[in-house]
Amino acid sequence: MAGGLVALLDDVAVLVRAAAASIDDVGAAAAKAGTKAAGVVIDDTAVTPQYVRGLAAEREIPIVKRIALGSLRNKFLVILPAILLLSQFAPWLLTPILMLGGAYLCYEGAEKVWARIAHQDAHGADDETAKDEKVLIAGAVRTDLILSAEIMVITLNEVIDEPFWSRLAILALVAVAMTVLVYGVVGLIVKMDDAGLRLAQRSGATAALGRGLVKAMPRVLTVLTVVGTAAMLWVGGHILLAGTDELGLHFMYETVHHLEEAVHDATGALGGVAGWLVNTVASALLGLLVGALIVLVMTFTLHRRSRTETEAVTPDAPRD
Repeated sequence: MAGGLVALLDDVAVLVRAAAASIDDVGAAAAKAGTKAAGVVIDDTAVTPQYVRGLAAEREIPIVKRIALGSLRNKFLVILPAILLLSQFAPWLLTPILMLGGAYLCYEGAEKVWARIAHQDAHGADDETAKDEKVLIAGAVRTDLILSAEIMVITLNEVIDEPFWSRLAILALVAVAMTVLVYGVVGLIVKMDDAGLRLAQRSGATAALGRGLVKAMPRVLTVLTVVGTAAMLWVGGHILLAGTDELGLHFMYETVHHLEEAVHDATGALGGVAGWLVNTVASALLGLLVGALIVLVMTFTLHRRSRTETEAVTPDAPRD
């Protein structure tokens, strides 16, 4: 009986060691896959602060929390089940679905560019705070859905050969880690001016640092708004560029790839950065072009129809 107990304990120890090794493998695979999605994570971090810009200070963190919770719902209730099922039963559908999301990002980015050019920026900050908080959160969560899908699909592509349960564990770990990283950084960014105000109330160099933070934050948020818009166009355009190549339409991707290689070879030590810039600019220009076309179509169809219906139900103003 004692021998049987010892054998059982040995079996348990073997299982524990195997489980620990498996956890280590999952962690290593998740870290490796997560680094591949780093570019999209940076984009996500740049895009999100624009949604809380202009809101009352006490509403910033609660709204960031609500967006973060929406991001987790996106990942665990929509994206994770969908991509696992598709990767298992219909992997050929992943690229077209991702391209639809890329087109949406292009539309969002191009719409913001047009609003800036036409001076049709969002309504006043006070009205937006009072009336459109839910709309802002919904918009941020919609954009997060596309960026999160890109992160998760990139991760999936890195672990596609893993067994199903390992894939599930790796994707879940990446989902949580990326959400905490992105929205933790966003929370720090949006509260930096408040921290500056507190520091400014002290004396000496600390007060000077605080005043510097307060003065710098509006400019930082403006830069992040521009970066966020550019990121939408870049990521959306790159999704479309890579997607058309995967679907057999190689011309655009190969043209950009050959140009990237030519610039890489011609710029010596700076070849890696220069080649990346070529790919990024080409993706952003494609994103802007596709987004502008979608904005044009939306303006002359859905938006015009909406205006017509509004005018039809609005009584005419009284005349003298």
